[in-house]
Amino acid sequence: MTSPSPDIGGSEPDWGSHRYLHTLLMMVVTVAALYLCFRLTAPFVPAIAGALALAVLVAPLHQWLERRLGTGNFAAAISVLVAVLLVVLPAVLVASRVLNEAGRGALALQALLTSGRWREVFDHSALLAPIGRWLDIQVDLPGVLAPATSWFATGALVLQVSLVQAIGVVLTFYLLFYMLRDRTAALKSLRSLSPLSDADMSRMFSGVLDTVHATVNGTLIVSIVQGALGGIMFWWLGLPSPLLWGIVMGLLAVVPVLGAFVIWVPAAIFLALDGSVGKALVLAVWGTVVVGGIDNLLYPMLVGKRTQMHTIVAFVSIVGGLAVFGAAGLILGPVVFTVTRLLLEIWKRPAPLPGTPESTST
Repeated sequence: MTSPSPDIGGSEPDWGSHRYLHTLLMMVVTVAALYLCFRLTAPFVPAIAGALALAVLVAPLHQWLERRLGTGNFAAAISVLVAVLLVVLPAVLVASRVLNEAGRGALALQALLTSGRWREVFDHSALLAPIGRWLDIQVDLPGVLAPATSWFATGALVLQVSLVQAIGVVLTFYLLFYMLRDRTAALKSLRSLSPLSDADMSRMFSGVLDTVHATVNGTLIVSIVQGALGGIMFWWLGLPSPLLWGIVMGLLAVVPVLGAFVIWVPAAIFLALDGSVGKALVLAVWGTVVVGGIDNLLYPMLVGKRTQMHTIVAFVSIVGGLAVFGAAGLILGPVVFTVTRLLLEIWKRPAPLPGTPESTST
């Protein structure tokens, strides 16, 4: 026979009792522990987000390998190797091409500034001529830009970012291996720790998976469109290798901190310095309004359609996620909104009466 609850009969709870003090202490300690875990995990958020995105991409292949090789290290290792070939190899090829072109362009720009031929760009236009004369008198343009051009030309940029990027990439694939190999055990552990019912947890997992799918697929589709639009403009303006640079712009568009502008902005500058001011303006307007604008228009629509978010909500989740989490926010922003929406829907449901199947299953 159990003793009656201390709250039965409308009696006031004894907030000073050992039970309530113990509960309060446990809540404080738990919140503090969760905060410390968050601080410990924060440096790894970009790698975790990247591993999550890659896990979604290679999940069908990994499941196929598991059916033939069994669950374990071998299937996960093959899946990670495929992910490396799909991501790292194209990235290395694109980076090497872009850096080579950047070095060549920096040398050409340095020669242009040193010889003084940059003044001819302004002398050809009556509107720009006063600006050119003012720059020539007030600013030592070759002296100001010389360090930057030599920086690009000597590859100093690569030396400064390569170590940090390499560590991040290695960590991403390290996490990917365990996400693939131990995903069943991890999901089972989350279910056991969560206060939600199995049905609500299944809905939560499904919502997060759909959100990651939408963000990854949306990113790929938008990058293809941006690369195609950039390549078309390069072809129309008569710039060299439009197909190659269209592919490079599409691949760079996948990276949130970079983008297609890494290619078309230098191209527009060189067109202007070469005297083709009209073409430079066309390329600048096309790149800013069309290539850059299609990202803000198309991506929230693609993500919002699958995640059942309004386009504005999807836009805020993406831009806000980038502002809070950096590049990882491209995935984490929509995921946070999706989880929050599902939690609010769970809270909105009326509490089940005691003794009903719903109350006994949670």
